[in-house]
Amino acid sequence: MTGFIKKTLEATYRWLEKSPLKPLKPLLNAVDGFFFRSSDVTTGAPHIRDGNNLKRMFIFVVFAALPSAAAGIYYFGWRGLLLIAISYTVGLTVEITFAVMRKEEISEGAFVTCILYPLILPPDLPLWMVALGIFIGVLFGKEVFGGTGYNVFNPALVSRVFLYICFPAAMTANWVTAMTGWGGFMNYSGDALTGATPLALYKMKGELTPIWDLFWGNVGGSLGETSALLVTAGGLFLVITRVADWRIPLSFLGSALIFSLIFHEANPALFAPAGFQLLSGGMLFGAFFMATDPVTSPFTKGGRWFFGAACGFVTILIRGYSGYAEGVMFAILFMNIFSSLIDRIVLGYRYRGGRT
Repeated sequence: MTGFIKKTLEATYRWLEKSPLKPLKPLLNAVDGFFFRSSDVTTGAPHIRDGNNLKRMFIFVVFAALPSAAAGIYYFGWRGLLLIAISYTVGLTVEITFAVMRKEEISEGAFVTCILYPLILPPDLPLWMVALGIFIGVLFGKEVFGGTGYNVFNPALVSRVFLYICFPAAMTANWVTAMTGWGGFMNYSGDALTGATPLALYKMKGELTPIWDLFWGNVGGSLGETSALLVTAGGLFLVITRVADWRIPLSFLGSALIFSLIFHEANPALFAPAGFQLLSGGMLFGAFFMATDPVTSPFTKGGRWFFGAACGFVTILIRGYSGYAEGVMFAILFMNIFSSLIDRIVLGYRYRGGRT
């Protein structure tokens, strides 16, 4: 089977070279990169030491997100799968269009953005908003900067913030109630609506959702963020496979834990208990899947420690003092601005005796 695919790709490459459809070569390169490892291998560091290329590394992120996606469908219905399909259809269309225009390969990062984006959306969000959000996120969050590797902000978070600002009612007013048993697997969408997420309930009424429900995901919330268990499992997979640097989620969650303990002790009316803070909303998903984006986070080890810690601190501040119940996406986007500056400061300190 592998030999057949390889021969088919080679024949298609030869045909495209003489065809008017040659601009579509980046699409074929993406298919080639998905099925086969890079053959460019060197024998010594710090060059390529094995066949794992960026395409395969980013596919690991997609695999890590699948348990959270399955949990979203289980709790909120098969409509969640439609959100993911729309995200890939629109997002990859934008990515392919720019790849063809620039005569470049299709970015592997697009596959990650298109799976993470629907997982941070309300399950009942109108489908046209889902399409509009991913279009804006990929276009203005990445392509206008020059594509993957040049973007300053995480495109999936840009998409969500755009919808959050433009359509606040749709993004915050009503949330689908999680179903139990075979619930979501037997229904297209949940019928009942709840007025708030666990974070919003605490902010408005001081009510604490049981930790056990937050752990399993049996609560209202975004499609793929509610199950702390499965989000953590996917995140640990990324850390173990070294796709994500453990320093960022550890410092992110550690900082959030410390400051939530301090602030809750000082003002429990504004700041929820530490365990509730860590397990609710997008804290875990943001720490493992969003903050660890290798393009928009610092590349120095010291910078990653500071970046993660700052994200956790800012998240707790926003949740407590602002009018928003959630603060993860704003905190990560805010710290994305300073990623390059953080690296520059770290490198300047480390090599302070040399020229810059």
